[in-house]
Amino acid sequence: MKLFRTLLLAGAAATALGAAGPAAAQTKLLIGSWAPPTHHINSDVLPTWGKWVQEATKGRVTFEIKYNLAPPPAQFDAARDGVQDVAWIFHGYNPGKYVATQVLELPFLGAGAEAGSVAYWRVHQKYLAKADEHKGVVVIGMMTHGPGVIQSQKEIKSWADLKGMKIRLPGGIASRVGEAFGAVAVSVPAPKVYETLSSKAAEAVFMPIETHKSFRLQEVTQFVLRVPGNLYDGSFAVIMNPKKFESLSKEDQTALMSVSGEKLSAYAGSKWEAADKAGYELAKQKGTKVSDASPQMIEELKKVAATLEADWIKRASGKGYDPAAALKELRETAKALDKK
Repeated sequence: MKLFRTLLLAGAAATALGAAGPAAAQTKLLIGSWAPPTHHINSDVLPTWGKWVQEATKGRVTFEIKYNLAPPPAQFDAARDGVQDVAWIFHGYNPGKYVATQVLELPFLGAGAEAGSVAYWRVHQKYLAKADEHKGVVVIGMMTHGPGVIQSQKEIKSWADLKGMKIRLPGGIASRVGEAFGAVAVSVPAPKVYETLSSKAAEAVFMPIETHKSFRLQEVTQFVLRVPGNLYDGSFAVIMNPKKFESLSKEDQTALMSVSGEKLSAYAGSKWEAADKAGYELAKQKGTKVSDASPQMIEELKKVAATLEADWIKRASGKGYDPAAALKELRETAKALDKK
């Protein structure tokens, strides 16, 4: 939160600089979303950002949040095609479309969601944007949820316990981690996870602990396994329809971006962290058993991670940036920010 407060002051200064100029006609941004209305992205992050934009533009740009204008995997297309003006997307829902963004999904980021989100935005701007994987939209924020954990109906004491287990995997690198240890992948969007576990179509799930509360997973799981250093992280972007962005005056474009980018990324990350804290508090209250991966499990995961890193660097090469440098800078920046 200290990191975010610093960015808040910087954003306020930038807003003041971009606020002068002739008045423009009022424009409403249609923000599409897909998680439950009670999820912190919907109850806090998106409306807070909308209010920032409204204040920065002196009321010339307003907003409205609507749900289920498109299913989670189609959020990018919905924003690109103008079905909604703004969207938040999870890259893992679109296998094969995103490679550069998988740098965040690799194990051992070693930082929380706020530091990770700020580092992610910086590395995206410096390196990943050159891959142009968000062609057709304007990227206005990047973020990660908190460290991924395994929530399960049976206790997991070793990676061997995953062999043959039906596990809801989120896609991307995280899915490859689970599959490397023999998990049988079950692929459903986040809003379907409760139903999938409740019906026994899956016995466990790779998701951050905040879902123990936000998606009511405490009702359908009894165990949580966390990995010191991060099992994986989730890659998200906040995007905007380019025609809608270009329809704004230059003044309002500047004002909107002054409260987006690193400021939005930091705020979103801070709320993911707060939601994780609430998830752990509920787990303790409900008697969910939370345990840490053993040193042996960490060493085994490091071997898998090394293979995944080498493979990702190979797949991400030739896109106009240095993937190995991007990975190194992401981790170093995230860990440095996490200590502040």
